[in-house]
Amino acid sequence: MTQAATAKGPVKAVIFDMDGLLLDTEGIYTEVTQMIAERYGRTFDWSIKQNTIGLGAGDLSTYIVKALDLPITPEEFMAFRAPLMAERFPHAMAMAGAEALVRHLKAKGIPIAVGTSSSRHYFAQKTTLHQEWFSLFDTIVTADDPEVKAAKPAPDIFLTAARRLGVDPKDCLVFEDSPFGITAAKTAGMYAIAVPDPAMSAEKYLHADDKLKSLLEFQPQVWGLPGL
Repeated sequence: MTQAATAKGPVKAVIFDMDGLLLDTEGIYTEVTQMIAERYGRTFDWSIKQNTIGLGAGDLSTYIVKALDLPITPEEFMAFRAPLMAERFPHAMAMAGAEALVRHLKAKGIPIAVGTSSSRHYFAQKTTLHQEWFSLFDTIVTADDPEVKAAKPAPDIFLTAARRLGVDPKDCLVFEDSPFGITAAKTAGMYAIAVPDPAMSAEKYLHADDKLKSLLEFQPQVWGLPGL
């Protein structure tokens, strides 16, 4: 896919996923889940990992416990991983091109939002090193937001973000790394650009409007946005 061939803008607002898109946190989730799996002699590998990217905590935990046949409940899994993640999230680094693109859009007066499957609690931990540029977002919508009834792949998170930005969903562009997130954006009636983990199969993103290797490849002017 190429931007020139697929763009249909102009768009009026941009919504960003966070994990694996703005911040490099997916490796942390992998490490922590592997640690718990090893306690029970199980192996957490890519064949399972690829099906969890973009899910909310409840759905993710339920899937992992079942897929690995762990002798614990999803609630116990979440309790076990909480201190392990709290130790690692504050050190999360930014993904390539993320901060520069956010600053550019903000400077040009484009409404911007974060729409994440993370809880507000984990959002705070993950953005520890990045509070200054995350403060540039006009709104932050987390999975536990009172207005969000269902996490991705449901469209609630993105629809809530668009409503708070005051922009029609059809005029919004979403950046996502997960197939579930692309589904949520398209269900919301928005444009969606995938920036996936290179190990993910391209076939999982056929419903995206475009696919990039990183945010560094994004050409805003193709979508009617101010050029870099």
